[in-house]
Amino acid sequence: MKPIIAITAGDINGVGYEIILKSLIHPHICEICRPVVYGNAKVARQHAKTLGEELHNIQWNIIDSPKQAKDGRLNMINCYGDDTPLKLGESTAEAGLAALESLQRATADLQQGLVDALVTAPINKDNIQCDKFRYSGHTEYLTHLFLPSTGAADLQRSDLPSTDSLMMMISDRMRVALLCNHTPIAQVSDKVTVENIMAKLQVLNQTLQTDFSCRKPRIAVLALNPHAGDNGLIGKEEQEVIRPAIAQAQEAGIWAFGPYSADGFFGAGEYNHFDAVLAMYHDQGLTPFKCIAMESGVNYTANLPIIRTSPAHGTAYDKVGIGSASEESFRNALYLAFDIYKCRKNYAELIKNRLKKQDVEISGQVE
Repeated sequence: MKPIIAITAGDINGVGYEIILKSLIHPHICEICRPVVYGNAKVARQHAKTLGEELHNIQWNIIDSPKQAKDGRLNMINCYGDDTPLKLGESTAEAGLAALESLQRATADLQQGLVDALVTAPINKDNIQCDKFRYSGHTEYLTHLFLPSTGAADLQRSDLPSTDSLMMMISDRMRVALLCNHTPIAQVSDKVTVENIMAKLQVLNQTLQTDFSCRKPRIAVLALNPHAGDNGLIGKEEQEVIRPAIAQAQEAGIWAFGPYSADGFFGAGEYNHFDAVLAMYHDQGLTPFKCIAMESGVNYTANLPIIRTSPAHGTAYDKVGIGSASEESFRNALYLAFDIYKCRKNYAELIKNRLKKQDVEISGQVE
């Protein structure tokens, strides 16, 4: 049976519906999964009218539950009313509420095991804020839902680099993970600790094995300061924190290397020699990533019991209604969700059938 992939529509005034529609018309999508869009069919049709003719006649299979999703059809669960006002290219409170309703319905089905993966279209992190959503993004919200031991109070703080989930950016050319997600730059150095780096490296190492089938991953760790601190002349974090964390990781059997100065590392293409890169903060990792893979890259929330991916861009209000938004990143997010679903199943099967170590007696000795 094909996996069911839940798709949240995101901000209704952004490019979410456009990239969803453009992605779903590719016949290969329905060949690998059963897509279920959490949004509104009428709103989707209104967006389709601003796009090419091939999107005007999309037929939705309206359902109440993912259990009713049909193979080979584009399934839709209506999460908000037909009268939800559209103001293309604008941030509105109604759009924020609609995005939240879509997200809440999809994650509820995800918690019940009714869908196999989640792909989220972009939200506006400002207009979605309300009593039910006090998070700096999807990553923190989903971490709270699916790793409740982390604590809601902590996850509502944008300055906390969660050691439970891991924000990753994925393309066919590189994988970048972040020590700090949405942390103000003035607070980053406080989060660069041996404990945090070690925790992230453990998560990243395991993720590369289970979700990307890397048998023995090679991980590059970036420095915090320019020129990797120049032996303490431009900061001591490399000597006192990052190098000890890397050494500790190596002792634990993790192939971690560094710290590397970010400018030279990306400028010389050193990332090509590693399975993933651990950046110290948001822009250190995402700026080079988006320069290289803005159109094709995918955001992945690792180390959750569920699978969640998203495009590597935002609502792009300036591109709404003119048909110019590229669906490549969103389509790749769908493909990645499917690939990780397969990798996890294969890894679980591999672990289940793993040969057990046994003591063997040779010439009177046990080895």
